[in-house]
Amino acid sequence: MKMTGAQILLKCLEREGVEVIFGYPGGTVLPIYDALFDSKNLKHILVRHEQGAAHAADGYARATGRTGVCLATSGPGATNLVTGIATAHMDSIPMVAITGQVVSPLIGRDSFQEADIFGITLPITKHSYLVKDLAELPRVIKEAFHIASTGRPGPVLVDIPKDLTMIQGTFKYPEKMSLPRYKLPSSGDARRIKEAASVISQSKRPVIYAGGGVITAGASAELTELAHRCQIPVTTTLMAMSCFNGEDSLSLGMLGMHGTRYANYAVSDCDCLIAVGARFDDRVTGKVDTFATKANIIHIDIDPAELGKNVQPHVPITGDVKVVLGELLQHMEPQEHPEWLAQIGEWKEKYPLRYESCGSEGRIKPQFVVEQIYQMTSGKAVITTEVGQNQMWAAQYYRYTEPRTFISSGGLGTMGFGLPAAIGAQLGRPDKIVFDIAGDGSILMNSQELATAVHYQVPVKVAILNNQFLGMVRQWQEIFNDRRYSSTDLTSAPDFVKLAEAYGLVGIRATRPEEVRPALEKAINTPGPVIIDFWVEREENVFPMVPPGGAINAMLGGE
Repeated sequence: MKMTGAQILLKCLEREGVEVIFGYPGGTVLPIYDALFDSKNLKHILVRHEQGAAHAADGYARATGRTGVCLATSGPGATNLVTGIATAHMDSIPMVAITGQVVSPLIGRDSFQEADIFGITLPITKHSYLVKDLAELPRVIKEAFHIASTGRPGPVLVDIPKDLTMIQGTFKYPEKMSLPRYKLPSSGDARRIKEAASVISQSKRPVIYAGGGVITAGASAELTELAHRCQIPVTTTLMAMSCFNGEDSLSLGMLGMHGTRYANYAVSDCDCLIAVGARFDDRVTGKVDTFATKANIIHIDIDPAELGKNVQPHVPITGDVKVVLGELLQHMEPQEHPEWLAQIGEWKEKYPLRYESCGSEGRIKPQFVVEQIYQMTSGKAVITTEVGQNQMWAAQYYRYTEPRTFISSGGLGTMGFGLPAAIGAQLGRPDKIVFDIAGDGSILMNSQELATAVHYQVPVKVAILNNQFLGMVRQWQEIFNDRRYSSTDLTSAPDFVKLAEAYGLVGIRATRPEEVRPALEKAINTPGPVIIDFWVEREENVFPMVPPGGAINAMLGGE
């Protein structure tokens, strides 16, 4: 059967199991949208800005483990995806971004709404395609999904000239691929795994340092079994929040710049550090030459480029994290470390996460809001965040009990991520309550996506920790710039309850601690999207905090 290129594209997406596409129409993708009009298997979500499409596809991927798909037109439509593509790239999220391009004869002529999106995105994609022949399209789509979702995942761009979507061709989806230079490691080196098992068995003070690769690989069960069998405490990166039950007695919470004191102390004093699917990011290590100096470091990662990139491991193992942990477990006998766990218990008792119960003039403490969300959802909601103080409080004070329930922009730190990501996550996990824990600065970056939530009645709950500041930047200005609050005052922000009502959703305000729980109860019990505007302590800081360039065991605050 003959089909247009647009119809062939949609058939390819269906063959890849795609159910939801996030996009925004425009001239060069009109044939694709015309074909979508007749599609019975693909649900298109019209966002209100292309950046929102990329973040929504990202949130969908993180919540479900499936590849997210976004679609935009050429020129400004395509370039508006760039921030979202870079966000997914930094956090290794599987995404296929499809962009329209001007017709083939006009490419390279500075044509109307032409941009070299292929070249623009080369540094921020796992791979990029510019389709030049309709016969190539099925192969390209199959390869794009395979590359995006396997190995170390990441975004793949497919740029399609408009003329190829209009002409007719024969649909034939390839059953096999030939990517000879794309090799996927699976099992780890047997000798290295035995060496790692020996190092762990001989250690007295081991710590597991889990990264986002644990969630990507679906290795939470294996990681948990290793921790329990060998009685090893577990600390996680921001990206790995939810890979290990935060209510478990072995949980140390997050480490690094805003990690718990006991996590940072444990890593600094351990004699064996088992890094699993982590990349030794600067926000984790602090000053590198002071990081885990007493430890034999075992580093397991699917990407060999990460081994020794920032910290040199004693035992490097390349392989799929889930597979390698399974192989490692075959060599591990039960262990106990009573003295080590007693020391960690002492640190936990002496240095818990804590805050003053009430702010100045009786204002709400932001940490209290996050704690209440945790208690009312029993740690089982999907939490997305914006970026800044709200993000750190969500990491510190919500205890995640299930994988893929914490969704945040880690590597790029993208403001405006949380709301569209929440929409994508909710559409991917309709069985879950989804909260976007936001700041009053970040939420305005993509607040237009409230219209998307209303249009499709996506029941996300947006909890704004409103301190009328760009909170994290203000905190740095307080500590390092003698309170010279340059361009961080947001007292001219809109009334978020009226903003909610203008978009057609429910808006709730809480200004006192006793109003927090009733506001959350109303939000949770309200069908459809809700904004809750919490007026929180204006100059509350996120502690503990490791000063930039400092050692992670030399923290400010949280004593």
